[in-house]
Amino acid sequence: MHAMSLQWLSELEFITDEHQFFNDLITSYTHELIDSKYFSRNRDLIDKLSKLLKNNELLISDIRAHENNLKIMVDGIDQLDEEKAYKKHHRELDQQLNDHLKKYKAVKSKLFQLIKQILKKKKQRKQLKE
Repeated sequence: MHAMSLQWLSELEFITDEHQFFNDLITSYTHELIDSKYFSRNRDLIDKLSKLLKNNELLISDIRAHENNLKIMVDGIDQLDEEKAYKKHHRELDQQLNDHLKKYKAVKSKLFQLIKQILKKKKQRKQLKE
C-alpha cells in the first residue's frame, strides 16, 4: 500500500507539473483560442482542465493524509476496525485516482488536438503569405 501511495503521488505531482506546461501553452495560443469559432468549446475544455487540477490537488492531500495513517497497518497493534477502514479507504482512493486519470487523459488528448489544429492553421496561413 505504501508503494502504491507513492506511485499515486508521483503521477499526481507529474500532472501538476504538466498542468503548468498546459497553462503556458494556452497562454501562448490565447489569441487563437478566443478568436476561434469554437470559443465556447475551447473555454469548456480549459475549464475542465482547471477543475481537474483542483481535483488533482485534493487527491494529493488525501493521499498524503492516507500515507500518514499507514502506521495503523504496521504498528503491530490489532485494530481490526481501523485497519479495515484503512483498506477500504485505500480501495476508494484507487478508484478515485483511476477515474481522475481517465478524465485527465481525455481532456489532455482534446487539448493536444486543439493545439494541433491551431498549429496547422498557422502553418497554412504562413504558406499562403509566402
